[in-house]
Amino acid sequence: MIKKILFIVLIMNGLFLKAQGIDPLKTTDSIAQKQWVDAIIDSMTVEEKIGQLFMVAAYSNKDEKHEKFITNLIEKYHIGALIFFQDQPLKQAQLTNKYQSLSKYPLLIGIDGEWGLNMRLKSTFRYPWNMTLGAVSNNALITAFGVQVAKHCNSMGIHMNFAPVVDVNINPNNPIIGNRSFGENPENVAQKSIAFTKGLQSLNVLASAKHFPGHGDTDTDSHLALPFIEFTKERLDSVELYPFRKIINEGVAGIMVAHLSVPNLEPNKELPSSLSKSIVTDLLQNEMQFKGLVITDAMNMKASANFSSSQEINLAAILAGNDLLDVPLNIPETVERFKQALASGELTEERLNHSVLKILKTKYWAGLNNYKPIETEHLIEDLNTAEDELLHRKLVENSVTLLKNEEVIFPIQNLDKKKIAYVKLGDSKNDSFVNMLNNYAQVDVISETNLDELLVKLKPYNLIIVGFHKSNVNPWKDYKFRYVDLVWLQEIARENKVILDVFASPYSLLQIKTFQNIEGIVVSYQNSEVAQEVSAQMLFGALDIKGKLPLSIKNVFSEGHGLMSTSLNRLGYSIPEDVGMSSSKLKKIDSIASVVLKDEMAPGLQVLVARKGKVIYNKSFGYHTSEKKIRVQNSDIYDVASLTKILASLPLIMELEENKTLSLESTLGELLPKFKNSNKDTLTVKEVLSHYGRLHAWIPFYLRTLDSITKKPSEAYYSQVRSKNYALKVAENLYLRTDYKDSIINIIAKEEQREHEGYKYSDLSYYIFKDYMEKYYRKDLATLTESHFYKSLGANRTSYLPLKKFNKSEIIPTENDDYYRFQLVHGYVHDMGAAMQGGIGGHAGLFSNANDIAKIMQMYLQKGYYGGKRYFQPKTIDKFNHRYYAEDEVRKGVGFDKPQIKEIEKATCGCVSDSSFGHSGFTGTYTWADPESEIVYVFLSNRIFPTASNKDLIRYNIRTDIQQFIQDAIIEE
Repeated sequence: MIKKILFIVLIMNGLFLKAQGIDPLKTTDSIAQKQWVDAIIDSMTVEEKIGQLFMVAAYSNKDEKHEKFITNLIEKYHIGALIFFQDQPLKQAQLTNKYQSLSKYPLLIGIDGEWGLNMRLKSTFRYPWNMTLGAVSNNALITAFGVQVAKHCNSMGIHMNFAPVVDVNINPNNPIIGNRSFGENPENVAQKSIAFTKGLQSLNVLASAKHFPGHGDTDTDSHLALPFIEFTKERLDSVELYPFRKIINEGVAGIMVAHLSVPNLEPNKELPSSLSKSIVTDLLQNEMQFKGLVITDAMNMKASANFSSSQEINLAAILAGNDLLDVPLNIPETVERFKQALASGELTEERLNHSVLKILKTKYWAGLNNYKPIETEHLIEDLNTAEDELLHRKLVENSVTLLKNEEVIFPIQNLDKKKIAYVKLGDSKNDSFVNMLNNYAQVDVISETNLDELLVKLKPYNLIIVGFHKSNVNPWKDYKFRYVDLVWLQEIARENKVILDVFASPYSLLQIKTFQNIEGIVVSYQNSEVAQEVSAQMLFGALDIKGKLPLSIKNVFSEGHGLMSTSLNRLGYSIPEDVGMSSSKLKKIDSIASVVLKDEMAPGLQVLVARKGKVIYNKSFGYHTSEKKIRVQNSDIYDVASLTKILASLPLIMELEENKTLSLESTLGELLPKFKNSNKDTLTVKEVLSHYGRLHAWIPFYLRTLDSITKKPSEAYYSQVRSKNYALKVAENLYLRTDYKDSIINIIAKEEQREHEGYKYSDLSYYIFKDYMEKYYRKDLATLTESHFYKSLGANRTSYLPLKKFNKSEIIPTENDDYYRFQLVHGYVHDMGAAMQGGIGGHAGLFSNANDIAKIMQMYLQKGYYGGKRYFQPKTIDKFNHRYYAEDEVRKGVGFDKPQIKEIEKATCGCVSDSSFGHSGFTGTYTWADPESEIVYVFLSNRIFPTASNKDLIRYNIRTDIQQFIQDAIIEE
């Protein structure tokens, strides 16, 4: 019982002490702190003490005259602090080191870094604005944001950040706060501010909450005039002052006082709050028990500067109870005025010492007792890290908010049934959004200067994405719809199903008269590249949506509203560190790609790496050909050669097996009458797809169709003109006899088997299964793969016969053929046997890019599930991804290639798991997926350009060396 009572007493004492106010400037080694402070103040002259009260504006983009001006203030007037403005971090660091070396006492360095140092400094990292962060439910992320900003401050020798903005933004027409506020809910504002402050101050960077007593419900910019806040004390307590009380109780070290007229707190309406003893001393320090550093807002702002002369308002601010004057004007005159005030007793030395002691305590708290110059060698890198980029993405991912979702229009599903258009509203960039949308499906950008013509163009589409894009330069930029945009939006929505994505302040939604016809509404808050990329991913269900609206929109969407949406397990796009990999280590791929190009192993290539369902490396290198006229783009498509086996034929075979149309034990004789009673009659699906069926590697069918004398295509088989009898297009102006498709199967059926059992890689089984599947479905393989898989997967860059779907400039050429077609093979399949089947082969003929191949491989990796659709049962994937003849040293699964068993084989780097699978292709292609590491890897090239004799890519194991680099980039967890 006694222990319980003591515990209660201790708790009550703790609460009482908290209510009495904590000293946030007191360090854990408070005795040493006091000794340091006392020693300095005891040695100071009056002029030096007065100088400590000034935080002067310094610039890194001004001339030598400005540097001399600051130098003079330091040396002659002993100023105690600097606040830096724009623009270059390296220059600012150099100036900071210079100014610190000139100062008798270490200078306190401050900056406005509400969304990071980028608020003032170029070449530094930019985080989202507070309004965006107000939508984030997970406050631990806000703390992490504070930590990262503190790291940047530490790198720059900055000790005080004039943030967070603690203003509760009630007024949509507020010209100066707006996006700088966490929103309209005082509790949310308080918690976000506290979280940020804890992160910032954890690394001894002083937070300065602003703008006391609250600048959120004004329609006047205090930079230009004095705003009036005519609310009752009750209202002020419940809204404006609420987050300040909360953050004071949680130990914020600094508070900035605004220039406001608040009649219910200061009877003199003309007196700015920053000069009011009633507000600064009586309210903030006495009633609210704040014992930290009190700083004025900039004293050059019109709201205060218009009140009196600079020296008089500077003195008035100190007499009101402020400790530090931010951007004071006329320092020499002010020093003289302070000395007069001391002489007359208007300002007492006790009052002066009170603020100087707090300033010195702050300097000790910030570590200035052990001052060290700024290290500049890796400064820019330190201010722009992968850790910053990852946190930025997480903040954006947690902020994007879904407000409306009628008919479950979000996220976009059933891509095989969607025809999607995008319409841009607003006047800012949208490239990142459009590019990311097209990673998932074909999204056509539709634009017109005339509304009626636009509506006509939109008629073929059954889903319209409308993106509203406004400037992301700074939070004060105009965020509003133009009248014409509002009209167009309503007309588009009246006639179409629409998802509106707003890349601007949510206040912009106040302009929309009705949301009735808009099925989906997403708020992405800012028009940054990351916001555009993340939002596009959410539209297609690659990421969950979690944001909560930080303010209310009329009576339609309340503050805190936000619908939840779960992932459809489509590939996302991020950075390596997001999935436990190293960006710097993956850059080795860039180096090896450079070697490939330099040594002419291939004219160009694409490399993609995904892990844990996110693409974290997707780059293209080089050109289409050695002529170096067209650069390879990520959207360009390659002839993937034998990758066709696992990207086209195998999924259809798996589907048939799952549907019990065939089994792994089905024989060729059972499936195709032509093979009944042949030497291949009893071969099973499992044997031939494991390359264990004694089939020959390949048959050069084309040689049988060449003229014996000219060695060119024989007129007995080919025509330069298409007709009913010559319908198989082999290349440009070259058509094979239509009946030769049957001849190919007949030749395979009659071909002798290999004498010995065992592994032998063979294309022939895929000719057989193509014939079987096309007869079973009565459709060609191109139609089947498109309708069964590619459309719904969103693999819109994957196709047989690419010239029917894509512009020739998007297709990578393969070889200058001088032995069969005698032309540059461009847009036609390189493999001769597939070409003789009209370009649609079971073993070759598919064209794709790395991104689309990754989708299919990710579907396999996810055990048959992708984009909200189950393509296969997990057991089906396992059944085909299994070695049935491992005892006979056959590494192959059923269709899938597997890691090597014998040391002489080079199927992989030897660094992937035994459960991994993939395939390689003759044209210089490769893809692999590993369930254990959750990595998907795609490599595409046209290494056979100009001729297939170019084998260096294979000889030097380039593809598997890259695979090793990828594995090495995994960070130990």
